[in-house]
Amino acid sequence: MKSKFAFCLIALACAGCSPIGPDYERPLVDMPANWKSLPSANPSLWKEAKPADGQPKLAWWTFFNDDTLNKLEATCLENNFTLQTALARLDQAVAQSDARSAALLPTLQLGVTGSRSLISADRPLTNYDSNNFSTVQNDFRPVMVMTYEVDWLGKIRRDVEAARDTAEQAAADTENVRLLLTAQVASAYFLLRQFDEEIRVLKVVVSLQEKLLTIFKTRYDEGAATRTELSQQTALTQTSGAQLEILIGQRNIQENQLATLTGTPAATFSIAPGRLPETMPAFPVKLPSELLERRPDIASAERAMAAANAQIGVAKAAYYPSLLVAPAFAGYDSAYMSSLWSLPSLIWAIGVTATQTIFDGGRIAANVRFAKAGYTGTVATYRQSILVAIQETQDAMSTVQQLDRARTKQDEAVTNLNHALQTSYVRYREGLDNALALTLIQQNQLTALRTKWQIRGGQFLANVSLVKALGGGWEGLNVPAPTTPPTAADVDSLAVKAGG
Repeated sequence: MKSKFAFCLIALACAGCSPIGPDYERPLVDMPANWKSLPSANPSLWKEAKPADGQPKLAWWTFFNDDTLNKLEATCLENNFTLQTALARLDQAVAQSDARSAALLPTLQLGVTGSRSLISADRPLTNYDSNNFSTVQNDFRPVMVMTYEVDWLGKIRRDVEAARDTAEQAAADTENVRLLLTAQVASAYFLLRQFDEEIRVLKVVVSLQEKLLTIFKTRYDEGAATRTELSQQTALTQTSGAQLEILIGQRNIQENQLATLTGTPAATFSIAPGRLPETMPAFPVKLPSELLERRPDIASAERAMAAANAQIGVAKAAYYPSLLVAPAFAGYDSAYMSSLWSLPSLIWAIGVTATQTIFDGGRIAANVRFAKAGYTGTVATYRQSILVAIQETQDAMSTVQQLDRARTKQDEAVTNLNHALQTSYVRYREGLDNALALTLIQQNQLTALRTKWQIRGGQFLANVSLVKALGGGWEGLNVPAPTTPPTAADVDSLAVKAGG
């Protein structure tokens, strides 16, 4: 009775031991008071971030109100092989975590053996006065064997903790892959639509320049224009045509990239020409503390840090003895099937094995140093990922605001240049202006029109970058109403009128 009581006491003491090694605490990170482009923040609104990357997230790309983009994103999430690889790795990590957790429980194995053997009559005996004879013997033995490592220092618990943190890191990595892929699809799509707008503008401008070239040829044949003037207009028309071919090639590259992102062979994929969306959603910009809660790459770095911290405990546990309940088995053993399940045939055994490393040449100490260095590295990675997140968000916010101001000014410039082109064309036709002035205005107009759509496309790309920087998804956040660009007049159509 005393031995049973002592055994139970030891088991309870082992179960109550705190796991060896340092308990994990998320390191503090110095956060900025506010973004550069926002008014001063109320310090009372700032709080320590708690990763919330696992919250359900909305399909942020739907805020652009573009059906083609929505279909591309859905196809990407369903067919992209990079995402499928990340999901497979997540399944592996979860399975590995489950396998490590099983070590907290004993392992039971059931075995059955049966044999019939002939014993030699000439076998050696310890007593030579005894008669020796040959015999046939049966042996039937069903046995259940148990093995169990006593986690008296918490080594197994630390190992399970590390495995669970690693599985959570894999989940965050998968979410990050999903965010990056959807952002790549949106960026490639908006860049393709930007090229569509530039191609449309160039086709209008080339058409105008070809009409003007016809006028130049007529005036040259009539002796009203010089050979130099004709050559300048011819070269300008050819240059615009070359730029058009380059743009078409650039559009093809973005189309091929979208094919790969959606899991489709580029040779069988195509997107009809279209326009950039008419609306520009104004995505919310939250405080940096909430930024940390949404970004999956930061959550991944934080989970890697927790897993590395748990590995320190696993390494330190090697300094102490390991306790293994083995052998431990129970079963029956009999020479006859008829008496196999009787009480006299019952057999059992239980034992505890303790092993302690006496000399290993410094291997355990090296493993502990390795684990500590690994944790230090993950802390640095975590802090760096926060700095990168803040930088990416600040860059995206600044770009969005600057492009918004630039777009307003560029629209005014295009309107003024279109009016100037019409005036110069009329003056040239009436002989009041020379060809050089008309040519310069054409060049300026082409540059201004392309810049206008490059800025507009850049606004969409900057908004996608902002989405990615803030972790994607706006569950529980109020998204401001989308903005619509000025549409008082189609400034591009004025170029057609100039060709009258």
